[in-house]
Amino acid sequence: MRILITGGAGFIGSHLTDRMMAEGHRVVVMDNLVTGNYQNVAHHKDNPRFEFIHHNVSNHIHIVGELDWVIHFASPASPVDYLLLPIETLKVNSLGTHNTLGLALSKGARYFLASTSEVYGDPEIHPQPETYWGNVNPIGPRGVYDEAKRFAEAITMAYHHKHALDTRIIRIFNCYGPRLRLDDGRVVSNFIGQALANAPLTVYGEGQQTRSFQYVTDLVEGIVRLMDVDHHLPVNLGNPQEKTVLELATIIKDLVGASSEIIKKPLPVDDPRRRLPDTTKAKALINWAPSKNLIEGLQETIEWYRQAQAREAVTAKSK
Repeated sequence: MRILITGGAGFIGSHLTDRMMAEGHRVVVMDNLVTGNYQNVAHHKDNPRFEFIHHNVSNHIHIVGELDWVIHFASPASPVDYLLLPIETLKVNSLGTHNTLGLALSKGARYFLASTSEVYGDPEIHPQPETYWGNVNPIGPRGVYDEAKRFAEAITMAYHHKHALDTRIIRIFNCYGPRLRLDDGRVVSNFIGQALANAPLTVYGEGQQTRSFQYVTDLVEGIVRLMDVDHHLPVNLGNPQEKTVLELATIIKDLVGASSEIIKKPLPVDDPRRRLPDTTKAKALINWAPSKNLIEGLQETIEWYRQAQAREAVTAKSK
């Protein structure tokens, strides 16, 4: 197949690109590199099945040739990024989603939307099933991402019902692994970066808020499986095992072997107290559940960061 992946140079998008390339597909990565990194996909540059287009999907998209899938992953996805880029985040999930849906329709392609567990906001139901409508503050600081993704889901469903477009929607819960930027602002990369520097690990509030952490290759497996079934309603992809942020900080500190202290800072506005997916649908529909153990996944991620820092040190020394 020939597949367009928007945001394909980003953290998750680049791993999905690797998987699609490994399966023998032709992949067009479209990314404006605002939060993505071309180096994440540069190892494919000499492969004739790979194409990179530097473009902002919030603007009109023109692709020559046929497409079998349009997979829309383009968007800032961490609080640091979407609070710094609020308008861009709203645009890529509204205009960008509209543009990619129109492209899929014109090409006769199937469409895959990457949504987020953030559509549940600070949930009042736990764990969160796909039928839950959420508890989102539309005018709070996180609303630029939460509401943008809710709109993206709504317009995707509208294209499905109005134009019979073959669509998929996933709601991604906390994901980690290699290529997650150290300055990304998400909790795993924050703690690993701080621990590697032997700096204090920053916990917000009392650290009792919970998250569920899935390794990136587990997420990609779920995406690939969902592509093969006929189901247009949202599907949660996440780890149904809950950890407090304080527990995660302690685990990462121990795995790194850091002597860092753990310090507490005020909780950000609208920070969810609990976040845990109900994965009943994913199990029944695509026989999917995360397989990577958290400790093993964190060890692999920490090792990737160590190697990346070593390469950067060698490069800096040679200049």
